[in-house]
Amino acid sequence: MTQKVLGNLSRGLVFVLSAPAGTGKTTLIRMLMQEFDCVEEGVSCTTRPPRIGEVEGKDYFFLSPEDFKKKIVEGEFLEYAEVYGHLYGTSKEHLENKIKSGKHVFLVIDTQGAVSLQKMGFKAVYIFISPPNVEALIERLQKRQTEDEDKRKERVSWAEKEMKLSVLYDFKIINCKLDVAYTVLKSIVISEEHRVEKS
Repeated sequence: MTQKVLGNLSRGLVFVLSAPAGTGKTTLIRMLMQEFDCVEEGVSCTTRPPRIGEVEGKDYFFLSPEDFKKKIVEGEFLEYAEVYGHLYGTSKEHLENKIKSGKHVFLVIDTQGAVSLQKMGFKAVYIFISPPNVEALIERLQKRQTEDEDKRKERVSWAEKEMKLSVLYDFKIINCKLDVAYTVLKSIVISEEHRVEKS
C-alpha cells in the first residue's frame, strides 16, 4: 500500500474547530477539503433560516424548532447549543457515518459546545482560530456586510468571550495571514493522522 500524506486511516479523526464569526474558519476548512478529499466538514443541524446561497445538507440541515427539540428528546445530538437565539446541534449518526468511511471530520462548533464535549470526554482534536485582535475582527465583519450594526456588536461581544476560552483548546491558530494560518492548520491535521497512540 502506498502511504499518502493524509487519508491512510480506515476510521477517520474528529477535529472540533471553534472561531468567532469573520475569522476565516470556513475558508480554511474549504481550502483543506480542496487539497485533501479525505477531509470533510460536518454538517450541523440548525433552527435558523437559510441565508441566501446556503444549501440544505451542504451548509446545514435546516430544522423547525419542533423537529430540533424532538431530536434532543430522542438523544440524536452529540451536543447542541443556543447561539444568537437559534439552536445548533451535531448529529451523532451523521458524524459516525463519515468517520467510519475514513473521513477526517471537522465539527465547527462554538465554544459552549466544544467545552461541553470536552467535559463529556469526547475524543477529538480541539482547535481555536483567532483573529489577530478585536479591531481586525470588527473590520472583517463590516466588510462582510451580512449583519446590521447591532448584530455586529453582539458578535464582537460574543467573540471576546470566546477568545478567553481559547486556552481550553489543544491548538490556537491566529489568522493574521490566510496562507500561514492554512499551513499551520494543515500541519496539525497531518501530524494527528501520523500520531502514535500510546496505550
